[in-house]
Amino acid sequence: MPTNPPGGLGHVPVAVYSCATTSTALGESEERGRYYADARHWHVAGVWSDPDPARPLMERPGWRAVTAALSAGMIRGVVVSGLTHVAADAAQVAALGVLLRDRGGFLADASSATPTRRTPGQARRRRDIADAASGCSTQTGTCEEDGS
Repeated sequence: MPTNPPGGLGHVPVAVYSCATTSTALGESEERGRYYADARHWHVAGVWSDPDPARPLMERPGWRAVTAALSAGMIRGVVVSGLTHVAADAAQVAALGVLLRDRGGFLADASSATPTRRTPGQARRRRDIADAASGCSTQTGTCEEDGS
């Protein structure tokens, strides 16, 4: 099994994991992880979290559920909204990467992903393209008949 999805896109089952002390921070982290996965057309197979960042990673119930899902083949990757949710430093990140790869998975850091900015005219342009593809025009108010 490859350790990374081919091309980074496609139907890849992943888990979104976060660890924070407040429900607001957990919600924001989950949202960022889901956005990151959705942008790559990955399937979010589960969302797990833990409320105590001071607790060692391997002792967190949510993280244990993530690794169990990975070992069982339910997921192929783990998306976190920041590496601080799973590691305190670069050495821990590297060790965690090895652990996940040994189980056939990968770790994706969503912290560098920024939501796509939309210009004011983009929504209208997309609508016009969709209308043109369907045979309708909002500019003329007409639709082409398909003749059937």
